[in-house]
Amino acid sequence: MAKAAAKTAAKTAAATKPKRYYAVRHSEIHGRGVFAARTIRKKQTIIEYRGERTTWDEANKRPASDPDNPYHTFLFGLDDGRVIDADVRGNAARWINHSCKPNCETYEDEDGRVFIAARRKIEPGEELTYDYQLTYDGKMGKKMRKAYTCRCGARKCRGTMLAAPDKTE
Repeated sequence: MAKAAAKTAAKTAAATKPKRYYAVRHSEIHGRGVFAARTIRKKQTIIEYRGERTTWDEANKRPASDPDNPYHTFLFGLDDGRVIDADVRGNAARWINHSCKPNCETYEDEDGRVFIAARRKIEPGEELTYDYQLTYDGKMGKKMRKAYTCRCGARKCRGTMLAAPDKTE
């Protein structure tokens, strides 16, 4: 009898524990966001950034994922010069927002796959974020600065999703 009760308790516990580490919902930072569904330990890989692999030229020819905001994209640059376009066959990772004080970081493995991992312990309900470190090759005028404004709310927010300037130049 005790064994049956223990089995039932274990099944109930397993059924109530979220299977994924994350859930997508409305974000105070911007649009949708990805939130911890359970405790995530430091260095834990949470999700792969998926989508179609293509060239920058091809990705830039495609229509904007949000016609009202053409600077909002789901593109992730790879070390080999290509890009992952998460607007095509992408997954929940495309909804992870930028922060100047992120709780996650990205890494690319030897096969060119991109993953998001925890920089520190993340509690259930916390929004997952990483520093986009975007680059822009054109003239940086007022319109472009506004397009890349950061909304993270961090105490030491740098005000932009663009990468910090290289201090060695």
